[in-house]
Formats: sequence, C-alpha cells, structure tokens
Amino acid sequence: MQHVFSSPISYEVIVIGAGHAGCEAALAAARMGCRTLVLTLNLDTIARMPCNPSIGGPAKGHLVREIDALGGEMGRAADATHVHIRMLNTGKGPAVQALRAQADRNEYKNYLKGVLERQDSLDLMQDTVEEILVDEARRVTGVRTQTGWVYRCRALIVTTGTFLNGLCHIGPVQFAAGRQGEPPSVGLSDSLRALGLELGRLKTGTPPRVNKRSIDFAKCTAQDPDEGCLSFSFEGRERPPERQLSCYLTYTTPRTREVILASLHRSPIYNGSIDSKGPRYCPSIEDKIMRFPDKEVHQVFLEPEGFDTNEVYVQGMSTSLPLDVQTEMIRTVVGLENAEIMRPGYAVEYDFVYPSQLDHSLAVRGVDGLFLAGQINGTTGYEEAGAQGIMAGINAARRIRGGQPVILERSRAYIGVLIDDLVSKGTSEPYRMMTSRAEFRLVLRQDNADERLTPIGRSCGLISDARWAGFEKRLHALEETEAWLRARRVKGSESKAFRAVLGMEVSPGAVAVDVLKRPGMLYGPLRQVLSDAPEVDGETVARLEVRVKYDGYIDRQRQQIDQFLKMEDALLPDDTNYATMQFLSMEAREKLGRVRPRSLGQASRISGVSPSDISMLMVWLEQRRLAG
Repeated sequence: MQHVFSSPISYEVIVIGAGHAGCEAALAAARMGCRTLVLTLNLDTIARMPCNPSIGGPAKGHLVREIDALGGEMGRAADATHVHIRMLNTGKGPAVQALRAQADRNEYKNYLKGVLERQDSLDLMQDTVEEILVDEARRVTGVRTQTGWVYRCRALIVTTGTFLNGLCHIGPVQFAAGRQGEPPSVGLSDSLRALGLELGRLKTGTPPRVNKRSIDFAKCTAQDPDEGCLSFSFEGRERPPERQLSCYLTYTTPRTREVILASLHRSPIYNGSIDSKGPRYCPSIEDKIMRFPDKEVHQVFLEPEGFDTNEVYVQGMSTSLPLDVQTEMIRTVVGLENAEIMRPGYAVEYDFVYPSQLDHSLAVRGVDGLFLAGQINGTTGYEEAGAQGIMAGINAARRIRGGQPVILERSRAYIGVLIDDLVSKGTSEPYRMMTSRAEFRLVLRQDNADERLTPIGRSCGLISDARWAGFEKRLHALEETEAWLRARRVKGSESKAFRAVLGMEVSPGAVAVDVLKRPGMLYGPLRQVLSDAPEVDGETVARLEVRVKYDGYIDRQRQQIDQFLKMEDALLPDDTNYATMQFLSMEAREKLGRVRPRSLGQASRISGVSPSDISMLMVWLEQRRLAG
C-alpha cells in the first residue's frame, strides 16, 4: 500500500511539465502573483529542445513575437542564446517575413531553467504526477505523485508534451520513453480518461545528429546569418551580436531513394508498428520518398546545435529506420559521404487530448480549474507550445483572481488563430501553425505584435513599468512620424531636389506620405530631401513603411475584420440544447453539441456545420432576442 504525504504548502497553480508550454505557463501565473509549482520528470531537462534547436520561421516567428509582446520569455531566451539568426522571406510581402534563429541547445535550456529558479512565487520539484485530484463538484483540488506526495492547488495546467505513454521507435527496437533517454509518464493518461476526456495517439520524430568533423562542408552551400542586431524581443537583445555560426544547404541523391526503398519493410511507419499520424508538414524522409516518387532529390539543411558541441542537426532527414540503414542513408547525402552519426533519429508515439474538449481559455469543459497546453492538445513545435502555455498561465491566474479569461480573437493574433483552430476544428494529426491559416495575416504581422498585444500583457501584470514606457515611446514615435508624413507637403525647391538627388519627378504640393508610397521609395532617401523629417530608429522606419505602402490593403482587411467581429459578437448561450433544434442538420446538431461554440463565428468554423445551418442559427438568435 502506497503511503500518501501532503505537502505543507498549498499552491494556487500547479504546472505539470517544464517544456516550452510549461515554462511560459508557470512564469505567467507566478508573475501575475499566484503561488505556483512546477512538477517535472527531470529538472535537468527544463526547456530541452529534443528536435531542431531552432526558434521562429514563418508563422512560428510571429507566435514568438506575440509571446514576447504579452510578456513571455521565449523571445528573450532565443535572443540570449542563438548561434545563428536571420530574417526569412525578405523578398516577399511583410505578412510572411519572419525571424528564425538557431539556438545553442544547452544554453537555451540553462537560460530558462535559471529564469524559472529566480522567479518569485515559483517553486520547482522533480516528481512524476500520476493522478489529478478533483472533488465531488469536479473541481481540481491537486495532484498525487509517484513518490506518494499530494500537492494541493486551485488550478492545474497539464503540459506533458510527448511524455504521455511515450513509445520510441528505431527500426524494430521499441522502448518506453517520452524522448530518447527519458522515461514516459504512464499513469496520467488513465487519470485524464477517468475524468471523461477522450484521448488519441500521435507521432513525431527527429533526424540523426552527425559529427561536424565528419562533414565535407566544401560540398555544401553556406547560409550565413544576417548582420545587425536582430531580436525576437521588443526589448532588444540582452547581449550584443557576437560570433555566429553558418548553416549549410545540401541535397539527397538518387542513391538515398534506393537505400530507403530497399529498407522500407524495416520502417515502423510502413511495416505497421506505428499506426498513429505524424506531422503533415514535417514528414519523415521515408514519407517524402513515398509521397513524391518523381522527385529525384530533397533539400537537407545542416544546422549547428551550439558553440561547444560537434553535433549537427540534419534537418529534412527525420526517420525511424534502423541505425544501420540510417548510417547508409546519411552517407548518400552530398557532403555526408563519411558522416558519423552521434545520435540516431527516432519516432515517438504519445497520447494527446482531442482539443475540441477545451474552451478558448484552454480550460477543459466540465472539469473546473483544469487547463491543457502544448503537444497534449495535438500541436507540434516549440512556438505553438509556448503560445498555448502563456495563455493557459494567464487564464489560470485570472480564474483564481476572479477575472474574466483572456480570449484572443483570430483577428488579433496568430495565438488566437491557433487556439480557435484547435477548439473549433480539433485535430487528428499534429497541428503546425502556418501563415496561410490566418485570414487577416496582413494585420497580424510580426513587426506590430506589440501594438496588438502589449496592452493586454500590461493589463495582466506581465509588462513592467520600464517596458511599458519603452512601448509607449516607440508607438508615439511611429504615430508622430506618420502624422508628419500626412501633413507635410513638398515645396518647390524640394521638388527640384527630388529630381536632382533621386531622379524622381515630384510635383510641388505633393503630400509626403504619397511620395513614400511610390514603388522603390524608402524613408531614408525621403529624408535626404525633406530634411525636417523626424529621425527614428530602423525598426520604426520598417514598420512605418509597411503602414504607408500597404495602407489600402490594410484598410480593406480591417473592414473584413469588422464584419468578422460582428459574427464573433453574436454569442450563443452556454445552455443551448442543440439536440432539440430540428431545423439544423443532424451532423450540425452533433458537432455543435460537442464543441459548444461561444459565438456564431466559431460555429461557422466547425467542420460539418453548413452555411444554411448558420443562417438558421442567426434566425433563432434573433427570435430569441425579440422574445426577451
């Protein structure tokens, strides 16, 4: 019989797991004044990056910027520990431009472990949670751990990543693990099911890591980092740009295909050992070969894992093939002919909770005080996890303090798109954020995340006075400069100067903002002629140019947002009994009853609910309003 010990400390918030979701959740709750405890399997693997040690990229970089704008930590951690950073998609429009950085894997986790250890109101404990405790009213009261301890709390955030019944695969070899070398969490899945939650099974994987000394980089194409002081955080970098490392581009060969096809029967994905779905947009090399049979070669990126290690991440070669096949396969890649594998690639299967059982605050419907965030909700990626984590932490703290939850609309943030997609549409495969998922992506740019979200972070108590003052200063400079452009007219002598200096015909009386809108015109050259133009920093200039040059498109999108918000404001009562609504299709009744949307807008995004169903719901809502 197991002995049970009660902790002498009663916590307001407990966070299970200390990955990217758990770190953001715990820091948000503690910074909002809640006594918080993090329970994790291993204190040495806090914020570990088991897959690519990278942060950002299209849509993912947007999420990092939004986490930072709310007062989160991921952007600062990436700024402080990266070994390579550059802006992607600079040849495309501003909606899809995004930062991406390679972090030093060890520095990154050590940085965040230090932040958590220094945070007031936050305790860390290494232990395995086996049971979630609730009272008769289905309110969370605490957790029971493997060591027999009971920790009491008023809100619980579960951020278990890939550890719920994790099972790793390398060829025919299977071993229970949440990540290679780390034990899984076994009892917690049963506890979640006992609470009535429906769980499924997903898969993800990693590529091999190879020894840098065994790579012939001369055969590869260097991808150098950008120059200048780039940063994810709106506060700027914590350290000046120092040495950075290059990444390298190379390719598979026709021989790679031959090796994989000859060994496909030994792949757990194709011999039936794994039947769960993996990430569609980050497939294994086996999947790539099978899905694209006409493609002769595939891109491979060689990415350093840190300053003080020889391990190189082979992006694009995720696999669960046996180690002997991995070695033969890797050596068919250009530049890797003599490569030495230091860590094999592997696949991991794990339990997840179907996210349509949550509401938009990431709280589980029907279990008061229980929140889920990260891969347990069916997502993939550090950024998606961190975004959910900070929102779960904010909403757990607000619940305890008696406040209303913070719900970000799709029109306000990529985080809003992410959560709404999970809650409204659910997922049966690992969900990855992409710019194409956001209808209003021209408004949801990475450069203006602070304008959209920092006031919300401030209202939650996550933005310090100093940071708020810096935000107001930046915003004032931006608005003041834009107002100057809209009021300033070109003088006759300046018209001649435009022709002489820039070779551009500008009529006297032209408005400066219209001059800046011209193709090829930038704010710097404009200031050469209009010398009284305000002097502002480079980031403000870049944001200003987007505002001005895309003014018409942005205005049109804001009109679309207004229409969208009308549907979001049409709230559906919590106690609506959709089963009795004979005017709806049978599928709509079933889906609406399961998801329980909070608005007509959300209802319209549920798979299986047709436009005619929405029209009938609109009529029903209006009749209900008229009836009093």
